[in-house]
Amino acid sequence: MMGEQRVDQSALFYDFSIDGHVPGDHLLRSIDRFVDLGGVRERLQPFYSPLGRPSIDPELLIRMLIIGYCQGIRSERGLCEEVHLNLAYRWFCRLGLDGAVPDHSTFSKNRHGRFRDSGLLRHLFQDVVRRCMDEGLVGGEAFAVDASMIKADASRESSVRGPAGVPPAGSSRAVDEYLAVLDDAAFGGATEVVPKVMSTVDPAARWTAANGGTAFFAYCTNYLIDLQNAVIMDVEPTTAVRQAEVTAQRTMLDRTVETFGVWPERLAADTGYGSAANLHWLVAERGIEPHVPVFDKSARSDGTFSRADFAYDHAADSYTCPAGKLLRISNRAFKTPRSGINKDDTVRYRAREPDCRSCALKPRCSPNTPARKVTRSVHEGARDLAREIATTDAYLVSKRERKKIEMLFAHLKRILRLDRLRLRGPNGAHNEFLLAATAQNLRKLAKLIPMPAPQPAS
Repeated sequence: MMGEQRVDQSALFYDFSIDGHVPGDHLLRSIDRFVDLGGVRERLQPFYSPLGRPSIDPELLIRMLIIGYCQGIRSERGLCEEVHLNLAYRWFCRLGLDGAVPDHSTFSKNRHGRFRDSGLLRHLFQDVVRRCMDEGLVGGEAFAVDASMIKADASRESSVRGPAGVPPAGSSRAVDEYLAVLDDAAFGGATEVVPKVMSTVDPAARWTAANGGTAFFAYCTNYLIDLQNAVIMDVEPTTAVRQAEVTAQRTMLDRTVETFGVWPERLAADTGYGSAANLHWLVAERGIEPHVPVFDKSARSDGTFSRADFAYDHAADSYTCPAGKLLRISNRAFKTPRSGINKDDTVRYRAREPDCRSCALKPRCSPNTPARKVTRSVHEGARDLAREIATTDAYLVSKRERKKIEMLFAHLKRILRLDRLRLRGPNGAHNEFLLAATAQNLRKLAKLIPMPAPQPAS
């Protein structure tokens, strides 16, 4: 028989609990175990006036932001609507049934003021990393580093030719932030190349076609992860050039040591981090094994001898060519000794012209020059160590595990929907990348640390 809903007189009182209506396996219920905001009010206290009306609770704003980045809700207006309607979101925010949801403009007011001035989002991220360490998810022995480009909130229509077209200081917050980081090694100071195309709405974003498709304005998010469980140990925003990514790698490694006391034994990365100077920094200055392919373009494709065909003698500091002749830094004595080091930190070894002139192998060695020259980096020792490590089984393991960082970037763009920034300027990128990395670590904790079994009623 077909049933019919009967509407009786409404009850005067209801016994309703939001907690009872949030499923036990809900993502936010699992994440809530690891969100400790006890220190938020203490950090923000100096940034509030002792007079006036009480503000919106900053803990509520942080909890709402965590929901937005964990669930891929990119709009703050949409986030406020979702928190207003969704019982699980209300439960996570401690709002109850009748708690008022703050206006979306409250987020921008606090983001550009108290949150930024106090470094709150960085502290929040670091607190979550410490929780990962306390739960045993961080091994601390093997790290990986990489960067991924994220589209900026700037369209092609806002582009101008070169810095001359950028609006003057005071035009917008993004312009002021761009002027403030002109000498920063992560942005304006990363390269001496002047951008040919810039955006009037976000001048710090870099015009790039590195993905092989249509050019766009972008920032880079840089991740340093622990390879045991792919926990993000640090995150840093940079402009979209390789030099800035290498600088960010050094910043993140040093900050991880300073903040958490974790010093990795080895670092896995791609060829972009395999320059001689960076390998020397890892090996000689930080004592870290570089599981990194060496960036080496000494091989020749015209059939002539490459540098690998010349044998280097460390004791004599010279090369021996395939014909058995020596290549030295200098073939004559100077009254004042010369180091032979060029501006690009390389040393050039030269053969004697008489030796090359009478050599039967000259057509295969230096057919277009009087004598052969071989260039060697002053950091070649670190490069040789990296080449030696690349022949080991441990390197193959690192190469395979390095894919974990690529999976995090895919998760960032496809699941958390951070394939395009919503905020402008270096500070906007900094805030978004920190919150996204925090959300990924919280989701990692929720996935790997199971919920405790419910206790039977006594």
